[in-house]
Order: sequence, then C-alpha cells, then structure tokens
Amino acid sequence: MDDTNLNTAVGTAFSEELARLGVALAVISPGSRSTPLALALEREPGIEVEVVLDERSAAFFALGAANATGRPVALVCTSGSAAANYLPAVTEADLSAVPLLLLTADRPPELRGIGAGQAIDQLKLYGDAVRWFAEVGNPRGDDEGLLFVRQLACRAFATAAGDPRPGPVHLNFPFREPLAPRAGGEPITAETDLAVEGRRGEPLATVSEPLRLPTSEGLESALALLEGRSRIAIVAGRLPDPSATDAAVALSEVLSAPILAEPTSQLRWGTHSKETVVWAYDLILRGGTGDLLPPPETVVRIGETPTSAALRRWIAGLEGADQIMVRPEGDWYDPSRLARVILRSDISPTLDRIREGIEPPASREYLDQWLSAQQGLTPESEVAGIHLAVAETAPEGSIVYTASSLAVRDQETFLPTGPTEILFLANRGTNGIDGLIASAAGAGRGSDRPVIAVTGDLGMVHDMASLPLISRSGAGVKVVVINDGGGRIFETLPAAEVLSRVEFERLMLTPTDVSFEDLARTAALGHVEVRDSERLREALRRQGPLLVEYRLDRDSV
Repeated sequence: MDDTNLNTAVGTAFSEELARLGVALAVISPGSRSTPLALALEREPGIEVEVVLDERSAAFFALGAANATGRPVALVCTSGSAAANYLPAVTEADLSAVPLLLLTADRPPELRGIGAGQAIDQLKLYGDAVRWFAEVGNPRGDDEGLLFVRQLACRAFATAAGDPRPGPVHLNFPFREPLAPRAGGEPITAETDLAVEGRRGEPLATVSEPLRLPTSEGLESALALLEGRSRIAIVAGRLPDPSATDAAVALSEVLSAPILAEPTSQLRWGTHSKETVVWAYDLILRGGTGDLLPPPETVVRIGETPTSAALRRWIAGLEGADQIMVRPEGDWYDPSRLARVILRSDISPTLDRIREGIEPPASREYLDQWLSAQQGLTPESEVAGIHLAVAETAPEGSIVYTASSLAVRDQETFLPTGPTEILFLANRGTNGIDGLIASAAGAGRGSDRPVIAVTGDLGMVHDMASLPLISRSGAGVKVVVINDGGGRIFETLPAAEVLSRVEFERLMLTPTDVSFEDLARTAALGHVEVRDSERLREALRRQGPLLVEYRLDRDSV
C-alpha cells in the first residue's frame, strides 16, 4: 500500500481489491481531483489502463468492453461536468444490463455550493439508472477506514456484476488535498495486516452468484402451458451471453418449435444446429405470409424485447396464446403485457428443466410451416449483401458490433444463418446511435477479439470524436460506414409523408458533407471506399484497423 497520504492509501486499497475481484480494465479521463484513483489504478499490476480524453467516449468505450466480456470495467473522471458526460452510456448500461463501475472524483463538502470551480451536485447524479450509489466520504486512515474502502470495492463489484441484475454502480469520492502522492493530511494509523494489505491474492470478500433455478411452482406453471400443445414458438431477443444457445436449440428440437432468433440472440450464427432457427420472420411477418400461419398456442420468450417492429406487433396480437418469459435479471421486459408466467431464473438450466419435464408433441407440423414460409426468402438487395459480406468475412470468434437505428434492423431482416462463431452485439438498451464507435473500440480492447463495427453515416458523424480509439484498441477493429446520405430510417415514418421535402431533409434526414476519408486520416486510419459487396469483402480481409465507406445509392435500397 502507498501510505504517502490518506488519499493514496484509499486509492491503493480500492484498486488492489478491484484487481483481486477480477477487474482487468480501467478507463480514465485526465483530471486533477481524480489523481488518487487514477494513479493507483495505473500502478496496479493486475489492471490495464486506457486513457481517453473525452468522458462521453470513455464511458462508451468501457461499455463496449464490459458488453463484450461480461466483466465490470472501471471508469474514472474528475469532478464537475466530466461526470455528467457519462450519462448517455450509463442509461445504456442500465437498460442493457452491462456492468460498469463509475468512480467519480468530487469536491469535498466544504467546497460545494459556494462557487468553487468544477463543483456540481454529483450526489445521485445518474438517478435510478444505477444499481447502487454511495457517497464515499472521507474515511479515516485507521483499520476501520481502510477496511471500509476494501469492503466498498467488493460490494460495488458484486452489485455491478449482477445482484441480481448487472448494471452500473456509482461511487463518488470527495477527495481533499493533497491529491498528489506527497506527504500531508491525515496520517495513516492502520495497524492490522487485513486493513493494510487485504487478503493478498484474493479479495476481502468474495460474493458468489447463486445459480437461479425456477421454483417448482413456476416450473409446473410453465409446463402446464406447454403440455399437449403442438403449436409452440420460441422468440429469442438480444442475449449477449451465448451460454443459452445449446439449451434453446435442444428445447426447440424436443418441442418441434421454431426459434424466431434475431442476430444478437447468438442463435443465428455458430456451430450449433440451426435446423429449427427461423431467421426470416421479419420478412415473413411484414410480407403478409405470416397471416397464413396459424397462431401459436404458447410462446416461450428469452432475451430482450425483439428489435423487429413486425415481430413485436405479432407478439402483442397473440391475445389467445399463453406466453412464458424467462428473465433471470429480475426486470420486467414485456411491452405486450401478455406474459402469463415469468420465471426469474437463469435461462440455460431453466430451458433444460422444461425440456426434461415435457412430452414432445406428436407432430412437427407447426415447425415445418414456419420453415416452409422461410424457403426461398433470399434477399438480393444491396443492403442485404452488406450484412452478409460482413458476417461471412468476420473471423472465427470475432465480434460484429452494429449500430442502432436502421443498421441493426437491416441486419435482423436480411442476415440468414451461418456457421461461424460470431458474437453479435448492439447497444439496444436505449436504442440510440450514440457511442457506437467507442463501444466497438472498447469491445476489441476488452476482449482482444477482432471487431467489425457497422454504422450509418450519421452514426459515424455523431461519434466521430471516438474514431482515434479504433487505432488504439489493441485488436483488429474495422468500421463499416454505410453512407446513404442521411438518416434513411426516418423515411419509413409518417413524418416523411406529411412534411415538405425541405423540412424533412433539414429536420430529420440531415444529410452530411463530412469526408470520411479526411476523418480516417485524422484518426491515423486507412480508408477504403467501396460500392459493391465483393469489394467490401476484399477490404474486410485486410489486416489492421480500417474505415470502409460503403457508398450506397439511396434508390437501390
């Protein structure tokens, strides 16, 4: 422990515990008030540090790393508006259940509310978007004070990791001078080895995550809605953790149930069997073919709310069907308000127990009807070719991180199943385009896996300050910018029909004149412009970070 002063001791004790708990990455934005934490993390051998100037980019960078790995990532910033810039990523982490440790430095109480510089109200700054907030205060340098700091780190980590639902945790550190590692301030009087050194090699407190199994009553209720029924469907929304893949496939095979799986469910691509996976449900339901299919008697829902508007409407219209939701995180994601049984249990063991307790239906007619409706639906549009090219050239074990808005919807609509193990990620908690470039860079940095980010031109411009992070990510991160001249998703909305073209372009479409070649150059990235999927494949096979601009003719979509 660095006992130069109280602040260095607090920073050291806290950082030691984070490393022992398994935090591998800290993202730090420069500042003075945060010096005790920043320096301690920089000097902690078990934690890698990434310095990101802009706090908004830093927060999305950490979000991407935590999303890709499932492990909490620490964020450190100074006091004042710096902490406010975390908010967009905090809301995304909240709704997407991504574990973040927000460590904000603050002015001490005597400097608040009197006009001191860089002093805003940071108490509960993020409201209910965090799982837990704590004003750390100014612990003493005795045994009790340092044990408090160590236990605080353990509690914050456990809460962020999932107690029961992963998400952001906010700790506010009101440091007093001296902030630098020089003598002064309250002396360190701690005497016990436990306070000074911790447990050495393990955290002060280890909080194990219990395996959440369905109660016998819940399981019986679910089985009662499946027994004797021949028309069962499984709907799989966003699941960043692919651990439930095999269990979902095994259940679908026993139930002869189609799995309506979006790419981020991790069920469309991989080495698992995909004989029951229906990828073209959006085309089926939007094209009217779905009206010819009989409605299911029971729907089993796993993962987040589906992205597809057509699928959400279909679910909401199934008033006569019983719906079973498996939601281990303890939240309530049911916009349709039609769920009859909600199992608060881990997905994989829950699906296994349902499979073990059910008699298979006598017929697979319902599954065959969905598969038949899917046959021949091979989109040949240019945008379909983009998403297929990305997936087919993505290396084994890589990440495809897709922007919200139109990019992720096109991916869901047009991407068929495939054999490569790919982790499909998207920031779908708030459904915003903010921070995609930083998130993709963070995913590469945190996981050390190749990443392909897919975004539109407006999404790229919105997060262009994060572009330099791509070349620094430590992994091969490539960015595919689909440049179609503005926010094309707005053309699908009623406003496009009633606004004048001038109003629509100025207020919604907002085409940009930004040169992506110039952007790439300023970020020390290579730039390639392509106009067909074959050239896109060639560009994505190149080594190293790269910005690939796909010039898309708006009239060709």
